[in-house]
Amino acid sequence: MKFGMFGFLRKPVHRLSVRVEKLAVWLRRAGGTDADGPGDEAAAAFHAYQELVENAHDVIYTHDLEGHFTSLNRAGEQITGYTRAEAAQMSVLQIVSPAYQDQIRGMIARQFADEAKTPCSLEILAKDGRKVMLEVSPRLVLKDGQAVGVQGIARDVTQRRHLEEQLAHAQRMEAIGHLAGGVAHDFNNLLTVVTGYSELVLRRLSAESPVRQEIEQIKKAGERATTLTRQLLAFSRKQMLQPRVLDLNAVLSDVEHLLRRLIGENIQLTMVLGPDLKRVKADPGQMEQIIMNLAVNARDAMPQGGMLTVGTANVVLDDDYANQHVDVKPGQYVMLAVSDTGIGMDDHTRSHIFEPFFTTKVKGKGTGMGLSTVYGIVKQSGGYVWVYSEPNQGSTFKIYLPRIDDPIETQDAANLAEELSAGVETVLLVEDEEAVRSLVCKVLRASGYTVLESLNPADALRIAREHPDPIHLLLTDVVMPQMSGREVANQVIVLRPSTKVLFISGYTDDAIVHHGVLDPKTAFLHKPFSPDALARKVREVLDNSSQ
Repeated sequence: MKFGMFGFLRKPVHRLSVRVEKLAVWLRRAGGTDADGPGDEAAAAFHAYQELVENAHDVIYTHDLEGHFTSLNRAGEQITGYTRAEAAQMSVLQIVSPAYQDQIRGMIARQFADEAKTPCSLEILAKDGRKVMLEVSPRLVLKDGQAVGVQGIARDVTQRRHLEEQLAHAQRMEAIGHLAGGVAHDFNNLLTVVTGYSELVLRRLSAESPVRQEIEQIKKAGERATTLTRQLLAFSRKQMLQPRVLDLNAVLSDVEHLLRRLIGENIQLTMVLGPDLKRVKADPGQMEQIIMNLAVNARDAMPQGGMLTVGTANVVLDDDYANQHVDVKPGQYVMLAVSDTGIGMDDHTRSHIFEPFFTTKVKGKGTGMGLSTVYGIVKQSGGYVWVYSEPNQGSTFKIYLPRIDDPIETQDAANLAEELSAGVETVLLVEDEEAVRSLVCKVLRASGYTVLESLNPADALRIAREHPDPIHLLLTDVVMPQMSGREVANQVIVLRPSTKVLFISGYTDDAIVHHGVLDPKTAFLHKPFSPDALARKVREVLDNSSQ
């Protein structure tokens, strides 16, 4: 593994061991060979040696060839929790974690000869049960050329390892996110075709048609697949958000009755809503999705019933917290916590729970997308999510969203759908996926529009320059080879300033969004879309005088 930003922490502890050994050699020389023993200079040096050992931040110890401790410095007492007297009655094997027992036995059998050159890593169990990761540099102590014991220096690298694991996990999640986003983009193109043509065929079939049921099943399968790709986009932080300033307490109050129905009667729900809760900026629908997903996960972890606690609070994440959690910025946050009394998780499970399709449930009982969706929504909203869990001790998910001081935004009631008027305008279509392009042309021409079909961005710009009549709307995909939809739009607008623009995509892109939030006055239609949704959005953009 590459340690990246934490590489500076990986300084070999054996360098200190070398310095201590050099000092010990000097002490022996300073003591001379006289029978009367060491002089004043040697005594002073020996005192300095003791001070060095006692004040070292690393564990300095000795043990015999069977592994029984013979000395331990002050740092060793602090890190292990055992006093020197207690350590004197113990062996190395008594404090080393079970997973490292064989390694230690092998080192003792080899009398540490191979380990004297290179530091090794060991996990020990402190007196209070804490797991402590040590980087150890042992060396043989020789007398008359014969091994009589072992001297070692051990550095506590628990926090460093924790940060390294967090960094590796973040990098793995980022890589999986890029892959998931790309897959979702390709699938959304395919699903646009599947669901679009299914709907067009159903329009032409009578209710008694013998093939109608089969086509409806195709359409339903496409809709289920659409839900899956949306979850992938949520995880990869490529979905389109509609954030507004809101109160999480109000969101929880709105969904409380749904939560009680969702978790069942054998689980007790307790809501602990913090007073004077500050506001956050997030997509309210996505916040409800987070709450529901975490509640379902908690319910499934308590098959025999239990307690589910959902709470909120204003919190401050300080520098100490940020130093222990990768990517966290110190500041003021609003916390949403969801705790259960379920079966809990071990370290291995906890390290994978946010990955898409990872599940511990039996086949057919879960897609493995619930927690990955939570992860993606939180990260895309500028927040952080951490889980605390142990086997048979339940789990607690804590979500931190940045505090916002702006006033709460109200949402206007949606207008009732109105009958669409026939189109008479000219639309320039830029779509590199042939099947999607063919579907869009069919739908828009059936709605009365004149469609100028371009095969690629260069072809679209040629049409924009050469077409003799007005072009009322540019309808362009966002993600295309050679040139993005935003670049096409910018050049078309230079040629035809009055042309309006509608972007379509199954994948958000920095060309038109920032952190998943649409740029102001940018019209966007997410793939996959139905023929009706396409026709309505085109009409909406053409009728919008502000664009």
